[in-house]
Amino acid sequence: MSTRSLQGKDVKPLDTIPEDKKVKVQRTQSGFDPFEKPAGQVKRVHSENNACISSKSAASGKESPKLRRHSSPSSPTSPKFGKADSYEKLEKLGEGSYATVYKGKSKVNGKLVALKVIRLQEEEGTPFTAIREASLLKGLKHSNIVLLHDIIHTKETLTLVFEYVHTDLCQYMDRHPGGLHPDNVKLFLYQLLRGLSYIHQRYILHRDLKPQNLLISDTGELKLADFGLARAKSVPSHTYSNEVVTLWYRPPDVLLGSTDYSTCLDMWGVGCIFIEMIQGVAAFPGMKDIQDQLERIFLVSHCENVLNPT
Repeated sequence: MSTRSLQGKDVKPLDTIPEDKKVKVQRTQSGFDPFEKPAGQVKRVHSENNACISSKSAASGKESPKLRRHSSPSSPTSPKFGKADSYEKLEKLGEGSYATVYKGKSKVNGKLVALKVIRLQEEEGTPFTAIREASLLKGLKHSNIVLLHDIIHTKETLTLVFEYVHTDLCQYMDRHPGGLHPDNVKLFLYQLLRGLSYIHQRYILHRDLKPQNLLISDTGELKLADFGLARAKSVPSHTYSNEVVTLWYRPPDVLLGSTDYSTCLDMWGVGCIFIEMIQGVAAFPGMKDIQDQLERIFLVSHCENVLNPT
């Protein structure tokens, strides 16, 4: 065999190298051994990416199970969001003038929900409070605001599906008479202010703060609920209604007929709830009418002569 000269040195061709050394040279030249994925692993990657079907399944005319789940539409009978039959009513929680609230269970994910079923009148249509509540809550996502999961509309009813929270602040205080523990007062007050700050930054007034509308979870999480009287202050309006807020938690200027108010309306309610959590009874429990409510407020604030000047 011939040899070639490279810069005055003789270099032997590769096939003249002894076998035991040739293997080492070949491995050095080729780098790494080629990596081959197992067939099953390759199929899994393709199925998850929904990219292709293996040649074996294509030849047999059978579709991969994973691909079939991705590509085939869901069964028409499977529960879906937005359908009345997707929720099961478990028990009745309460009833108001235009709505009934049920504890329910979602057939979609198995979670507990609260179903607020609003009765529709053929002549009057959907109550404006329900429309306002649904439209506002759809845009509010916060840990201290009750979460709206779904909206179901039929000819007879409009159902708002909320996350289920097992009690409210009113019931909680009833189970703990004489005032709450100071640590719990701090915890609930902080969360109440945090939730209010969130909606106030978005120019929304709640306008109906009271213990019944503050939900308490089993982990102590407080959530603002019942936005039926809430109002987006960004909507152009020169005046608001003074028929807002339950009497005990209504500020004196609104009791006197003022319709020009802002976030201070909600903050008065926060103060009343704060006092109620501490002492265990309402701060201004008016029993008769607006006159009686004002007298109770002015008595505490030492303004007894405002209503009856001498």
